[in-house]
Amino acid sequence: MNKSIRNILTDLEHVHENLLSLSDDIWLSIDHNDQEALNEGVAFKKRYNEKMIAFGKLASAISSLVQEYTNIQIEEHQVEPWTSPRESRDRFIKDMDKLQPHSLDESFTYKRPYGFVLEDQGYKEIVTWRRVYELFLKQLAAKSPDTFTALCENPDYHSNRGNPTFSQDPLKLRSAMPVTDGIHAESNLSANSIRDLMKRLLETFGIPETEVKIYLREDRDAEE
Repeated sequence: MNKSIRNILTDLEHVHENLLSLSDDIWLSIDHNDQEALNEGVAFKKRYNEKMIAFGKLASAISSLVQEYTNIQIEEHQVEPWTSPRESRDRFIKDMDKLQPHSLDESFTYKRPYGFVLEDQGYKEIVTWRRVYELFLKQLAAKSPDTFTALCENPDYHSNRGNPTFSQDPLKLRSAMPVTDGIHAESNLSANSIRDLMKRLLETFGIPETEVKIYLREDRDAEE
């Protein structure tokens, strides 16, 4: 039963992520030089985004309720990070070397994460892009707390309409994900939107993109 519940919770997360990716796909398929098609696309996106915000909140509430009642978490295994000592790092690298590393220049639409490496730390046994993003942000916050706190006021992380990507007030975000004690991040994001934000954050924190490697679940499953 535990496995079934965990699979259902994971499927719920995947459906949410796939719907966000579908929105990206539809938007990219629109001929932006065709004014009529563009107007129809904008109207569709507006309605779709409203529905997705409502669905995201409901899916999150259902998932939290089930996890709290059953004490079953989405991640079957605790996410395993490595830093020092070198033994742990070498063990992780040996395991992940069997898989193909992917860069942030690729599309991750409809793909599933398994793990990632950022600088001198790696993670595996991940099942959602939201979790990848959460761990990525936590590492940045630990690396440079002042730079991370400043993201809340950084205009590069506000939309043209002034909507923040990071905020100390979770009510200002559509789907607030706590990162540190005082800062939340918008998490209603598709896989490629997370990828784009990761690239922008690396630039803000002065980290080369080559310091990030993404590992996908389909590569891992193919090895088994």
